[in-house]
Amino acid sequence: MPRLAYANLFARDIKALSAFYADLFGFDELPEHRSPIYRCLDAGGMELGFNDWKAYELLALADRQPPADAPDAMVPTTVYLTFEVGSQAEVDVRTARALALGGQLVKPGYITYYNSWQAVLTDPEGNVFRLNHRMGLP
Repeated sequence: MPRLAYANLFARDIKALSAFYADLFGFDELPEHRSPIYRCLDAGGMELGFNDWKAYELLALADRQPPADAPDAMVPTTVYLTFEVGSQAEVDVRTARALALGGQLVKPGYITYYNSWQAVLTDPEGNVFRLNHRMGLP
């Protein structure tokens, strides 16, 4: 059965962006995957990778690369990551930690229509992610 093995983000600064997620979640780097244009974290059964913008060219995606001078807020959101945590309180604590590490709050903690406590944020490079705790059926 296939499984999702990696989630990768393009990053202007792979070292800083991988450090943001490592600090926020306690993920360890997988140094055996490190290269001058790549960093990778063990995200608990899945690898979270960070590709330097040079990888756009390597992957034949140069025509999809945002302009170098585009503000982070102007980069379209076409995918986002969701991190499941153990409690509503943990969503709130990690939200505060993300803000302290340079993230931005998009939507503060709220109860979703599917009964999760969730906050929506961006990382320091403007990538959208959610902190989520499934509370069960309403």
